[in-house]
Amino acid sequence: MTPSPHAEALGRARTAADFAAVIALLDSDLKTAAARKLELEKAKGRAMFGRGDLAAARIALSEANAVVALLEKTREAANERRAAAQSEDCVDIAALADEIRANAASLDERWRMAHWLVEQLRQQLFDADALRGAVATANSQLDAAGVANLKINPTAIRRAAVTGRRATAPARLSAAAIQADRLLLSLLSPGGALDPRPPLGAPVGGIAGRYSLRGWGRG
Repeated sequence: MTPSPHAEALGRARTAADFAAVIALLDSDLKTAAARKLELEKAKGRAMFGRGDLAAARIALSEANAVVALLEKTREAANERRAAAQSEDCVDIAALADEIRANAASLDERWRMAHWLVEQLRQQLFDADALRGAVATANSQLDAAGVANLKINPTAIRRAAVTGRRATAPARLSAAAIQADRLLLSLLSPGGALDPRPPLGAPVGGIAGRYSLRGWGRG
């Protein structure tokens, strides 16, 4: 028996949509084959009354019956496989739903933690700014007392405190996340939001100034 013309497509099909496409082709072929079978049955009837070659009509009708049977069998198999694929799709969708719910819960937890950390950061910045102001006031008093060597450089303290390892950003990071990351890093980097002046040691008026944590003298 000649293989179904859509057997190869049926073999490649994996999803319910793939099988539905093959079934549509089989339905079209089956309709055409059924129409031809009907015409051949009429031709056989005419041949039985001497109006045509009866042997040839019987052979042609037998072949048409075989084609219809093959198409019907193939369509039945395609329907069964489509049903199985739909069941698998339902399982996949259920698993995907579980996964997205778990990811949503983790996302909520991450954003809550990010919110808490940002608020903690803001409070630390407020406290650090108040302490910086207190140090600046004390430095002015030390200047007035003629003991500038006792002054403390708050900028040097901050720069030393925020020097350290940085987390490596993922290779695939959204534009919004990149912008937020740069904003956060600007709080730690020389020349950033909290440090508008040149980095320590940079030439100023042709002279490279270096500052120690204690005192304003050259280190």
